[in-house]
Amino acid sequence: MNVNYKIAGAIRRNRTNFIIFAILWVFIAIVFVTPIAYSIFMGKQGGTFDLTVCVETFFSSIMHPFQIFGKVLTEGATGTYFSTLMVVTIFYALFFFIGFVRSAPKNEYTDIEHGSSDWSQRGEQYQILNKNKGIILAENNYLPVDKRGNVNVLVVGRIWIW
Repeated sequence: MNVNYKIAGAIRRNRTNFIIFAILWVFIAIVFVTPIAYSIFMGKQGGTFDLTVCVETFFSSIMHPFQIFGKVLTEGATGTYFSTLMVVTIFYALFFFIGFVRSAPKNEYTDIEHGSSDWSQRGEQYQILNKNKGIILAENNYLPVDKRGNVNVLVVGRIWIW
């Protein structure tokens, strides 16, 4: 059995989500990670970690993340920033991967219209059906009305009335 349909189906379903997840990652990296990294950096300034300085710095820096991003670059907190960003990115990628795997199709017939000609191969449906005229069954599939024999049609499905 071919497993590539799962990967291809998950990619097809999540095309727009990839862009949304990338934008959200950039937003988290600037607005959320920057104040955390700067507050950790400021908490370690005295040689030991001071939790009160860290918490006070975090609450004051969460209001102005772009200014704090500049301070991270100028005050030498880039190492703390990148290590914090790495941890957040690993967790973010883990959740993204779980969502990606859960969105994969369960079998290779997921999202295929059950009444379409996608089930037949190499035009074998045209031994019975017609491409051009008759009773419409699916796109490019018509039941010919001039056919001899049984031309009864059983329609299985729903009627959507809004």
